[in-house]
This record gives sequence, structure tokens and C-alpha cells, in this order.
Amino acid sequence: MSETPPKTPDFDAMTRDIAEVPAVEVIVTVAVNLMSAAAVKLGLTEEGDVHKDLDEARKLVTALAGLLDAAAPEISTFHAAPLRDGLKSLQLAFREASLVPDEPGQGPGEKYTGPVFG
Repeated sequence: MSETPPKTPDFDAMTRDIAEVPAVEVIVTVAVNLMSAAAVKLGLTEEGDVHKDLDEARKLVTALAGLLDAAAPEISTFHAAPLRDGLKSLQLAFREASLVPDEPGQGPGEKYTGPVFG
């Protein structure tokens, strides 16, 4: 019985596909993925604390804040506003989940957003 060799990805087709996607869609998709991953690491999913890891959550929230800070002027308020709201919710959830909360302005992503208060 011979095995079929693994099929190599069609990089030309993949390049054509990504070339057709508007930049705003790529940015929003990445932001939503960062938000989802951060929510999991904050224990905000149905599984709760099973995947909770505040160190990982901090990195994801900071990356999201940096992306939104850089991209907001490019993606319009229509796209940026709900993403900023989601970011703030994650920052507040991080503060609540921390045993020793960061000082205002020192939480994840706050170097980009400024201090976040409830």
C-alpha cells in the first residue's frame, strides 16, 4: 500500500486570495482574533479558568492595544470604535482578574490607551 505524498499548499492561489482582501478587513480580523485569544486567557469563556493565564493575556491585550493605536486612523471610527470598546472591556477584566492590580496607566496596553478606569 503506497502513501500519497502530502499535497503542497498552492502559494500562488493563497497570494491571489489575500490580495483581494481589503486592508481594513485584515486588520479587523487580526484584532478580533487577538480579542478572542485574550478572552480565553482571561478565563472569560465557558471553560472559565481552565485556560486562564494572565501573563499570556497581558501580551495579547498589549498587542491588541498597539494594533488599534496604529491602525485606528486608517480603519475609520466605524471599525475602530467597537474594537476600542472591546479592548477596554478586556483591560478592565484583566484588572479584575489580577490578584495585585497594576497601577493606573501600567496595565496591559495602557501605554497606548492611557489609564483605564471602570
